[in-house]
Amino acid sequence: MKIEARNLSKRFNREWIFKNLNYQFTKSCYAITGPNGSGKSTLLQTLWGQMLPTTGEVIYTQNETVIPADEVFKHVAIATPYLELIDEFTLTEMVDFHFRFKKPRQHKTTPELLELFELSHARTKVIGNFSSGMRQRLKLGLAFYSHTDVLFLDEPTTNLDKNATAWYLNQLATISSETMVLIASNQEHEYPASAIKVNILAFK
Repeated sequence: MKIEARNLSKRFNREWIFKNLNYQFTKSCYAITGPNGSGKSTLLQTLWGQMLPTTGEVIYTQNETVIPADEVFKHVAIATPYLELIDEFTLTEMVDFHFRFKKPRQHKTTPELLELFELSHARTKVIGNFSSGMRQRLKLGLAFYSHTDVLFLDEPTTNLDKNATAWYLNQLATISSETMVLIASNQEHEYPASAIKVNILAFK
């Protein structure tokens, strides 16, 4: 899988968030860095197709074949603090629902996934009653164990305590060896030292 940004620019009103970004992302781990409010989240959302660029284009290719824009969602998994969950579902229902649309890695079953998420104790708990940390762990777990070509993570340790952060880093170490990972973060502990750093300030 390859993601190519060609002359990519995004503007809100009169402010350019990034301009003339030309970059190729391949099967590696990338850290999109920059201070708070610099546009890291906007760049990620533009790359996965949630936002349209002001100018330029994003092209996904696999085995030299261009993936149509309306098919990109099949190839990506996303975890962000602002991602919505269905509060009325129990944890088991949420996981079952998610994996109706994404294949689980290694054909894992829902009980196996809950063990891997370290959330099996909450299998019957309603999502609306989850703490912010449990919600974030669930979002990460769903993304980590979706069998996709690209994983987008935005500020992944938001609301995670020390133990949950350790769980995240352990999962990331495994997944990043298997797929392309793009992490938007201004905290070095959220991405491996080997990550390829892309500072958004270089495209202002």
